[in-house]
Amino acid sequence: MKIAIIGTGNLGKSIAKGLITNNAITTLYLTKRNLEDIQDLEGYKNVLLTTDNIEAVKQSDILIFAIQPAHFENILRDIQPYLTDKHVIISTITGFLIPQIEALIGSDQYIIRAMPNTAIAVGKSMTCLCSNENGKKRLKIAEAIFNRLGHTLAIPEAQMQAATVVCASGVAFWMRLIRATTQAAIQLGFDAKEAQELAMYTSEGAANLLITNGHHPEEEIDRVTTPKGCTIEGLNEMEHKGLSSSLIQGMVASFNKINNIKKEQI
Repeated sequence: MKIAIIGTGNLGKSIAKGLITNNAITTLYLTKRNLEDIQDLEGYKNVLLTTDNIEAVKQSDILIFAIQPAHFENILRDIQPYLTDKHVIISTITGFLIPQIEALIGSDQYIIRAMPNTAIAVGKSMTCLCSNENGKKRLKIAEAIFNRLGHTLAIPEAQMQAATVVCASGVAFWMRLIRATTQAAIQLGFDAKEAQELAMYTSEGAANLLITNGHHPEEEIDRVTTPKGCTIEGLNEMEHKGLSSSLIQGMVASFNKINNIKKEQI
């Protein structure tokens, strides 16, 4: 694949490293105004660094935009004359809707939005994808790219803000749960390093049980709980204190906030 990442900041660099590691490129152009920040990628085969977005567009088929939202419109205007029917546009810019992109470069382009989360840095991102009508023909390309960096799910654009809460903000929510587990482990007698290790790998194992077995969480809970046992005692106490309802209410509050921000921008 001939890929260009327009704006190789933290997210763009994580994507680039994933593509390089997985040998997913024929050529990879990386653009940035200051190339010093990405010099460590220069030595890789078929990876080219440039400050010239137009050159990168001309030499590539798949264009991944990972720039600041404030710069996106001007860059799209600059490259629009150089877009052809071979180009696939993949935007990772939060809040910049597909109709806005179409208004700038045309609805005949293959336009896809991708919303990865910060776990992309370790190849474990949950990335949500949506597209315009034409872009549906190229969704498999975006899936192939981001499946190398975690897992993907194609959703309607109307659900992208909810997905931001569940997947992007969700990393923070899970971090808080892991932190709370760590604190409990310390209170139960483990030192801080051991406590975090226990919390991290237990949460990883729980998620992998669901991923591997395809079970509902309650099925795995039933495997751990026994009549009058310590697990059900702990679960019931957590529910009495509002664990599930607090988490749900927090995510709904986050979703309401993101909707209010969008209204204020309009």
